[in-house]
Amino acid sequence: MLVAVLLLLAGGAATGCGGRATTHHKPGTTHEQASGSTGTLLDTEDGGGHRLREVPAQGAPEVKLTVRPDSEDGWNLQLAVTNFHFTPDSTGGAALPGAGHAHLDLDGRKLARVYGPWFHLPAAQVPEGAHTLTVRLYADDHTAWAVAGKPVEATVALTAGPPGQESHRHPDTTPTGSPAPPEAPQADRTVTLTVRDGKVVPATSRTEVKRGERIALRVTSDRADTLHVHGYDKELALPAGQEATLVLTADRTGLFEVETHASGLVLTQLLVR
Repeated sequence: MLVAVLLLLAGGAATGCGGRATTHHKPGTTHEQASGSTGTLLDTEDGGGHRLREVPAQGAPEVKLTVRPDSEDGWNLQLAVTNFHFTPDSTGGAALPGAGHAHLDLDGRKLARVYGPWFHLPAAQVPEGAHTLTVRLYADDHTAWAVAGKPVEATVALTAGPPGQESHRHPDTTPTGSPAPPEAPQADRTVTLTVRDGKVVPATSRTEVKRGERIALRVTSDRADTLHVHGYDKELALPAGQEATLVLTADRTGLFEVETHASGLVLTQLLVR
């Protein structure tokens, strides 16, 4: 009987509740070191304090970045990935092959995490002048996927004009002949929210919308943060003290939380019927 109990306990520790990989680890072991045997954990870091996780070149994750000006503000970024899929629901878990999220950097400074193939970069986030935009792929445990000792990433040159003037990307960022994105339609309704001193104004509540409606989330935060709409894999960088707007089409029914990453606040819940 004792042997059977020990075996059951060992099995539970290995898989966690429901069979999902666990991130519990021994004292003195870092979060990055607790993710199992996928690849080889290197001592080298990516420049932001994240260790590299080396995998063989064959079958390794790949990413290509395309940047197109948005018809209303900033740029729309597309992350075309190979041997990789985005897993926003398991961020913070164990490093699994070909899974995770991305980081978006501007001139080596992190702007946001990216949890899907599309991301809108507001013009307010890019100072006037020439810049380098980088996307890098990470495992769920926040280690950076790497091949031959180098992070799996893609970079493009980006030039921002003065405020109020049209900005442009480097000619190499978009394949020749790619059509310009269509003009974004107006939102059917707008939800205005403010984050100040760790509190949401108005207080967190449910926002009921009809399926197919376009919703504009207009958010002003007193600190730099990232807006994330669960279930839709939509993100938006929130510059400190500046209003930012995310427009999405509510094409999925259900209850979806809208939250901030750094402060961990639930701003509202979208109830789509």
